[in-house]
Amino acid sequence: MKVGKFFRAPFLALNALLFCAHAALSATSSYADAQMPRQNITKVPKLQLDPMRGTASVDLSVMTYNVAGLPWPIKKGREAALKDIKHEIETLHASGRAPDIIVLQEAFTPAAARIGAVYPNRLQGPAAADRSVTGAAPIGEDFRRDRSFLKGERLAKLMPSGLFVLSDYPIVSAEMTPFQPASCAGYDCLANKGAMIATIEIPGAPAPVQILTTHLNSNRSSGVSPERALAAHRQQVDELGALMARGLNADWPFIYAGDFNTRHSRARFGHNAQTLPGVFVREHCLDPAAGCETRIPSEQGKAPWLETQDLQGFVSGADIDVRPIRAEKMFHEPVGGRVLSDHDAYLVTYRLTWKLDVFAAADRPPAPLQR
Repeated sequence: MKVGKFFRAPFLALNALLFCAHAALSATSSYADAQMPRQNITKVPKLQLDPMRGTASVDLSVMTYNVAGLPWPIKKGREAALKDIKHEIETLHASGRAPDIIVLQEAFTPAAARIGAVYPNRLQGPAAADRSVTGAAPIGEDFRRDRSFLKGERLAKLMPSGLFVLSDYPIVSAEMTPFQPASCAGYDCLANKGAMIATIEIPGAPAPVQILTTHLNSNRSSGVSPERALAAHRQQVDELGALMARGLNADWPFIYAGDFNTRHSRARFGHNAQTLPGVFVREHCLDPAAGCETRIPSEQGKAPWLETQDLQGFVSGADIDVRPIRAEKMFHEPVGGRVLSDHDAYLVTYRLTWKLDVFAAADRPPAPLQR
């Protein structure tokens, strides 16, 4: 969350609090709808059969996008760009070209919360008042004692997590939590950042797919020292590990996508890599033998995963093999002369493959949503 220069004085924090109170009142129905996903199927995936190998497969596209939906006075003039993002996604969805699943970060404002309203199944992450249930060990006492009021570390959470999952396929269960109240550094503490795991049923597949999204503590824009920001980041990754230990089914495929705030930091990325299972897409697709088409020209270097904040990774399940077949940017071109966000959207198309003799779940009705 890039809020640095705007929170140099306490009265700006008060302005943000007043904004959030107003936003909560003016957007009640929008947020309520997002918290109660409808279990609808509006898209049937194209099943591909390979009789020679005895397999079936479907492609699943997942996009992560930090939409910079921050309120005034943290960011100014975001309303028009957020409306453009909403319109672009609606246009793609109407033409059948939209991603199957979108995960959003920094969708704090009412305009940001309306992005992707055309998706039939929507899940909103932790609210500002939600409490952590990670069960992870708390961050050290020295870190907690040094919290700064002026940097927002001792204020109440003024904003929710800003996380959303949007899906064309049913969301059948969810696990979510904000990070612990002290597990943050600097201005990032003003938002109740956290993580959530949505279990999504893909029609015809023998098991659901688990999708994790999160938004981790920023570095320089947090307004505190890099060492303090790194300590908070590491703590949040440890809390991700606790959430995954509680909320993941090891037999089902798992995809994680979000704003991990690891750009240009081997220390941050390295701790992510130690905690998150499987393989990062940006690493996997660097291998020419992987069969993954990369449509991101800048990612020809030795460590493209360090060039960005936005990452995706994957783990196969017991019955379903998961492989990325294409990675690309979206929403990187200006619209009306304006860049829509300070992040590009990052889209990965995965191929899910299973043996034909594995039971298919096409006729199994979705289970009720569990929270």
